[in-house]
Amino acid sequence: MKTILLILMTGLLAATPQWGGDVEKAKAEAAQNNKYILLNFSGSDWCGPCIKLKKDIFESADFEQYAGAHLVLVRADFPRQKKNQLDAAQTARNEALAEKYNPQGKFPFTLLLDANGKILKEWEGYPKTLSTVAFVHDIALLADAAK
Repeated sequence: MKTILLILMTGLLAATPQWGGDVEKAKAEAAQNNKYILLNFSGSDWCGPCIKLKKDIFESADFEQYAGAHLVLVRADFPRQKKNQLDAAQTARNEALAEKYNPQGKFPFTLLLDANGKILKEWEGYPKTLSTVAFVHDIALLADAAK
């Protein structure tokens, strides 16, 4: 019984797309697998709309299913609480991403990029009218148009 439960849990975890923190690795993976990059700037422990976007959209089954097949996910997180601080290397990567893609410091701020890092679409803040289905549909239309 424990073995079956472990196998089921492992399968579920493997199906969930993981958020990375290195856009250069994401570019390589996107190019190799013909995917797009979704880059999300977040303040995970202080930004209410960031937390809501993560919970309502990015952790939804519909988004995770689509993302697993079509996207490479990158999160540039800027936590404020000492207990949530990132290591120096990740902080440097996030700051470099912010300089290039988010110089105005918007949170949340999400971008759809091609495998070369070209911006295809930007979403600023937490759109009140955005549903998971509409968000996934928007990304799919952009991806199809970019091909």
